[in-house]
Amino acid sequence: MTLPKFILGDNTDHPNAIFVIHTDFPRFIINLEDDEVEWFEDFDQHDQKELELETENLIKEATAFYDREVARYED
Repeated sequence: MTLPKFILGDNTDHPNAIFVIHTDFPRFIINLEDDEVEWFEDFDQHDQKELELETENLIKEATAFYDREVARYED
């Protein structure tokens, strides 16, 4: 099965949260309510610098994905 790069998620235990799941490496879930990120990968110090550079771009992509999906629902 081929997964999409991003998936929207919600949970009634967190009614204000908007979750976007990133399925490519590095895999993570971001809560767009507060930009909290939970990583599914373990990183060593060598990876840390690259991760810091990439994180900002990944968050922008996740936010753009959410905005696109919401716009499609509104249509």
